[in-house]
Amino acid sequence: MGFGKGAQSNKRPSIKPELDRHGLGLSSQPGHLWISCRTHIDTLALLMDLTNIDIVMVGTTHPGNIGAAARAMHNMCVSNLVLVDPKCPVDEIAYARASGADTILDNSRTAESLQEAVKDCSLVIAASARVRSLPWPEMTPRQTAEKIRDLGGQSRVALVFGREHSGLTNEELQICRYMVNIPANPDFSSLNVASAIQLICYEIFNLNRTPAKPRQSSAQESAATSQEVEGYFEHLEQVMTTTKFLDTENPGLLMQRLRRLYQRLELSKNEVNILRGILSSVEKYKARSN
Repeated sequence: MGFGKGAQSNKRPSIKPELDRHGLGLSSQPGHLWISCRTHIDTLALLMDLTNIDIVMVGTTHPGNIGAAARAMHNMCVSNLVLVDPKCPVDEIAYARASGADTILDNSRTAESLQEAVKDCSLVIAASARVRSLPWPEMTPRQTAEKIRDLGGQSRVALVFGREHSGLTNEELQICRYMVNIPANPDFSSLNVASAIQLICYEIFNLNRTPAKPRQSSAQESAATSQEVEGYFEHLEQVMTTTKFLDTENPGLLMQRLRRLYQRLELSKNEVNILRGILSSVEKYKARSN
């Protein structure tokens, strides 16, 4: 059973550290160094807008990981947290681990499935270290940041992080266009989910600290959303089944390979409409033939 957002009564009071003359916060908690949002983030906010980025956590089992993820996001000016079918509440443990990033938890939203969570996103990227039977296009954290920056904030992006112990299922991965892999010790490569979020968000933050080059104002077609692309895949599978091109009793990896092919193309809304129009014409022709 999944859990929704934590009740307001579970909110942990924010800690307001004193600032030294360099703008660094002074914390009474051992090992804590606070960076002044007052000194730096207001200026950075003028240079970047990361509100088009969703951090999506799937099937999280420990509230501490949700809180630590919120803290990592807030450090890097990323604010949208989506919890897919969480297996734990956003409780006092989550707020404690968030260390003052309460607003991230307060404004988090939940979804029953990954498909629902990313339906409005045009770029969906999965963080996963699992070896797959069918290779998926991979990027480094730096390449991921560059890809997101190239969108210029014009399309929604989802960065998807799987379950603590089992990651993402093959079905969930197929919804994603790319996979981001964090280089690590090959003998001990498993990262805590909050650490993975921190690393990838840092690359995005770091790349956006300076103004981006002006984008060309020529006719840039709107990218198709995940929901629109998924609708096309469903339509394609239906037509291939009807025409008996797809053997439902022995489908093999046909749909997975087609998904990988089309995901590489980064379809626009117009292109999806054209492809679905072709499929509809096939359906009409077959209906007349019968």
